[in-house]
Amino acid sequence: MQPHREEREQAKRVTAAILMRGREVFIAQRPAGDRLALLWEFPGGAVEEGETPEACLMREMHEEFGIRVEVLSLFGKSLYRYDHALIDLWAYRVRWTGGRLRPRVHAAVAWVPVRELDRYTFSPADLPFVHRLRSELDTK
Repeated sequence: MQPHREEREQAKRVTAAILMRGREVFIAQRPAGDRLALLWEFPGGAVEEGETPEACLMREMHEEFGIRVEVLSLFGKSLYRYDHALIDLWAYRVRWTGGRLRPRVHAAVAWVPVRELDRYTFSPADLPFVHRLRSELDTK
């Protein structure tokens, strides 16, 4: 008999951008055919081997939207288990520094007033950030 070995699933590190324009936030809808098809998210992507989360976010925003961003600060973290993976999502406040917005991957994008975020169906891992943004708005 072999000793019992506890296996720990490695969470996949993913980043998300909290890109504000006044009281509006930039969101993107995942494409049809995706595992999370047509759900809305704060855009970003998976951290590659040897890459920092900040570098990942800058790369992803350029690759997926054609814009350059400066990563300002960590906004929050969300750990969520989907059927296909355990996701460790790190959201950062970012500032748009250049480039012209040209979505290349997503089904749709939108600048949404924070108070209207509940009109969109977000991926579960992104929901804590929706709630935090709404909470911050309510305290102002």
